Amino acid sequence: MERKGTAKLDFLRKIELEIQEKWEKDKAFELTVFFFLSSKNKYFVTFPYPYMNGRLHLGHTFSLSKCEFAVGYQALKGKKCLFPFGLHCTGMPIKACADKLKREMELYGNPPQFPDEEEEEKEKPKTSDEIIIKDKAKGKKSKAAAKSGSSAFQWDIMRSLGLKDDEIVEFANAEHWLEYFPPLAVKDLKQMGVKVDWRRSFITTDVNPFYDSFVRWQFVTLKERKKIKFGKRYTIYSPKDGQPCMDHDRQTGEGVGPQEYTLIKMKIVEPYTAKFKSKVFYSKNIFLVAATLRPETMFGQTNCWVRPDMKYVAFETNSGDIFISTSRSARNMSFQGFTKENGAVPVIMEILGQDILGSALSAPLTSYKIIYALPMLTIKEDKGTGVVTSVPSDAPDDIAALRDIKKKQALREKYGIEDKMVLPFEPVPIIDIPGYGNLSAPLVCDELKIQSQNDKEKLAEAKEKVYLKGFYEGVSQHRPGEAMIYMEPEKQVMSRSADECVVALCDQWYLDYGDPEWKQQANEVLKSLETFCDETRRNFEATLAWLQEHACSRTYGLGTRLPWDEQWLIESLSDSTIYMAFYTVAHLLQGGVLNGQGGSPLGIKPEQMTREVWDFIFFKTSPFPKTDIPKEHLQRLRREFEYWYPVDIRVSGKDLVPNHLSYFLYNHVAMWPKDNGKWPQAVRANGHLLLNSEKMSKSTGNFLTLTQAIDKFSADGMRLALADAGDTVEDANFVETMADAGILRLYTWVEWVKEMIANQKNLRTGPADTFNDRVFASEMNAGIMKTEQHYEKMMYKEALKSGFFEFQAAKDKYRELAIEGMHRDLVFQFIERQTLLLAPICPHLCEYTWGLLGKTGSLMKASWPVAGPVDEILIRSSQYLMETAHDLRLRLKAYMLPPKNKKGDSKPPAKPSHCTIYVAKTYPPWQHSALSLLGKHYKSNNGVLPDNKVIASELGALPELKKYMKRAMPFVAMIKENLEKNGPRVLDLELEFDERTVLMENLVYLTNSLELEQIDVLFASEADDKVKEDCCPGKPFSVFRSEPGVCVSLVNPQPFNGLFSTKVDIRQGDSKDSIIRRLSKVNRLIKDLSRVKLMRYEDPILGPRRVPVLGQEEQGKLPISNKSVFNINLEEKRVTLADNGLTVDIGDTLVYLIQ
Repeated sequence: MERKGTAKLDFLRKIELEIQEKWEKDKAFELTVFFFLSSKNKYFVTFPYPYMNGRLHLGHTFSLSKCEFAVGYQALKGKKCLFPFGLHCTGMPIKACADKLKREMELYGNPPQFPDEEEEEKEKPKTSDEIIIKDKAKGKKSKAAAKSGSSAFQWDIMRSLGLKDDEIVEFANAEHWLEYFPPLAVKDLKQMGVKVDWRRSFITTDVNPFYDSFVRWQFVTLKERKKIKFGKRYTIYSPKDGQPCMDHDRQTGEGVGPQEYTLIKMKIVEPYTAKFKSKVFYSKNIFLVAATLRPETMFGQTNCWVRPDMKYVAFETNSGDIFISTSRSARNMSFQGFTKENGAVPVIMEILGQDILGSALSAPLTSYKIIYALPMLTIKEDKGTGVVTSVPSDAPDDIAALRDIKKKQALREKYGIEDKMVLPFEPVPIIDIPGYGNLSAPLVCDELKIQSQNDKEKLAEAKEKVYLKGFYEGVSQHRPGEAMIYMEPEKQVMSRSADECVVALCDQWYLDYGDPEWKQQANEVLKSLETFCDETRRNFEATLAWLQEHACSRTYGLGTRLPWDEQWLIESLSDSTIYMAFYTVAHLLQGGVLNGQGGSPLGIKPEQMTREVWDFIFFKTSPFPKTDIPKEHLQRLRREFEYWYPVDIRVSGKDLVPNHLSYFLYNHVAMWPKDNGKWPQAVRANGHLLLNSEKMSKSTGNFLTLTQAIDKFSADGMRLALADAGDTVEDANFVETMADAGILRLYTWVEWVKEMIANQKNLRTGPADTFNDRVFASEMNAGIMKTEQHYEKMMYKEALKSGFFEFQAAKDKYRELAIEGMHRDLVFQFIERQTLLLAPICPHLCEYTWGLLGKTGSLMKASWPVAGPVDEILIRSSQYLMETAHDLRLRLKAYMLPPKNKKGDSKPPAKPSHCTIYVAKTYPPWQHSALSLLGKHYKSNNGVLPDNKVIASELGALPELKKYMKRAMPFVAMIKENLEKNGPRVLDLELEFDERTVLMENLVYLTNSLELEQIDVLFASEADDKVKEDCCPGKPFSVFRSEPGVCVSLVNPQPFNGLFSTKVDIRQGDSKDSIIRRLSKVNRLIKDLSRVKLMRYEDPILGPRRVPVLGQEEQGKLPISNKSVFNINLEEKRVTLADNGLTVDIGDTLVYLIQ
């Protein structure tokens, strides 16, 4: 939707740029530790450094906004706040993209001329026939494609970032990415106005000599402490990259691990089917290999299944045996030591499933000597080996398929299956399941009346019943013997180089997160860690329970080399666990240059940062090292670290709990095992960010980078919408219409502040003690306390609600109710407090408002407002007033509806002029009795009321309620509902405030807002029985009526003022003031009633007919005094005026002048 105009947005952007310049000049966020500060009143917040292969987007911004708001709030609370920001370049993706660009230039020229998509499609099928998959790129249109639109080429992805061809060429060099994207990230974040100390920013990898030295020190320490080990282990592996593929190296399949299967070898025996009589199989053992998760059920095999139309491969293993499986599983096996050459599948023959059908098999463990290969059409290619063992006693799918082939002769004939291969085989009992016996699958299939293997839904239900019960309660009657282990990824994993990953048995350096002692220490950290919500804590607990070894070394990509084995690089999830410690000293080492190659402010060179020097800085018990770095410099570095550590809070997406955030805990406890004062204090995990309720995606166009969002909504407008997007670990939602509305709210707020400053002389002064003054003061204090609680819990959506939306609503209500005008002191107190409450979220606009108020210092140095006393009863009495006003409007609307008349010619009643409001001090007797009873139960049952049955029988026993039983239970239901909403004060027999006093203090407001002449407030005890019955404390009863009057013209003879003649009713007993009030309701241009002069004609008959003389408007007229009283004669439609004992006829016209 196109915007009509951008004036308000431009106004906000202009303010933001001015304020950012001011902060930069004042070095507002650069903190130096003054060492005479004995108290550690500090707040150190960090955010996982984002990866530098593109611009920052709104998803990054949402998570880091939590850090930003926290720093803003904690600074107002008087803490020294540090928010540093690093930029991550370690790992595969940058190198993979650079290499892809190189390949594209080699293949397609510079700039590349890519084949069109149709040609590409024609070429594609060739690759799917290949069996030895050395460098096969599958699933090209994965995450990278989603991020770039629909392009499969890296060159097109770079173009989509707005780069020109001659610029793209440079990105074929991985180093160029490190020079190009990090400065853009810094620029975008500065535009957002983040409170970051940029002197401490850095990029990772060995390009930065100081960071490189820091990571090497960390790894030498971890190895010495026996946290890093070497050996063969199963890991997700990318054959194309020739190295393990960890979460951050993946396009799809994040969090997927290896799945362990048992490989069942079923030997093909004579008589051989035609294919297996080939020479290539001569004198070889041939095995169909099936992967199972339940080897204990193999005793129940009656046959095995293959899919007739699926392609299988026969390949030679390192023992000389032949295995038959799908090419995908053969590829996995080749990386797990099954073949002679690692990663190569020596294919002897490609075979279709139908060529295997009917093969006789000798299967281990089964009770049948020979079983056969039979057809099953539902076998999937992406799981297991494509060969499936059949255990019909335990598996509903198997019994359904076996029954099908037994019943259907035509099916047997189609696939050449002889009767002897099927008919003699019956299910073998293997697992005894309580309630189902030892033939559970046939029993459940009969129960559910499953007719064939095509009854998909019923089969799914059967499997759920059998497997769940079998798994937890089944007792196996057999135990498996020897078996081989086979691994494959739990789900498909694609590496960032578009390669389908396998599970490989690799030599690697790994961090031994499974070590029981280390795991126990990590759990200790978790115990004292603030996680803000139970779900995050549960995720941590689950992760620490299953976490095992994590490969920390790679051979491809960017990063720091392993100090003791330089052929390996340290991968991106391992060099990012304790770098928060590096932030504390980075600004003194690397001189404000991201790659650390500028001059050090302390004159320290990277090569001087020896292991002993790092030990001295970070371990407070380490001795002073042998070094030529001056002692005071090293002590300064150590003091910086000791002052800022530990990390007070780390904010991140919840998807990092199972990896990065858990490693963060592990590594801190490994580096500082005996110093729990250095362990992380809190982790705040948030959900993903949706954009307009949909997943963010470049391919659909539902995507915003940080810089686009700022251009579109301004920094403060975007920040407001980010705060409003959501706080929990559920997915949050950034709504563009909310951001647009935010711009309008912020702009309106500033304009109102300017208006108040300009009009402050006209605001009321003197004591601020009216009912509405006191309510407004209390509501402000309550708002401050509520907002403070939300900020403390990092609930920014709630803080925005109580500290801006509800705070503004309190001001709007005050403005509406304060008929006598708003009080100057309260208005300016409100502006100051509102500015401070909103400052963490919208700092630019608040800094600007702070300046408008004439404050000399920066808002960044201000303090959180101190809340005064809160009068809860007063606030509730004000709520009562608003509810009563609302109720009166509804009743007035109902009064104005025409009565239902069968003839249909009913006219609506005349608009009422008067209203009587009846208030009750006490409840009617029957309600009083019911409430007393409920109150008694509530007290004696610890705040719980009994069932309605109990209450009804007790109420029925009370004589005074006999008449009212029909009304008593609905009344009880209403009280119960209100009790849940408003707490036990609902059971009070009297109100905590005086209703009549509240209404009397606001009579003018009520009269004006209902456009009535007069409202009387009486006690219900003075009214008839119906009113007494319908009226109870807190629920007044109102009666409207129309007082008759005589219509008179009011004329204004003054020229050029836009005030015209008006007709007004005059009623018995009216005074001058009541008529002026009535006039102002009809004529909205009259604002100040004190300036209106009411006059009558000396000659009531001829006077109105004379032409007024310019400048002599009062000629022939007499003023009406304050003491005058109007009397009316309805029959004659005549009005007379009584003043000082004199009665005169006023005719049909009066005159009013504005002085």
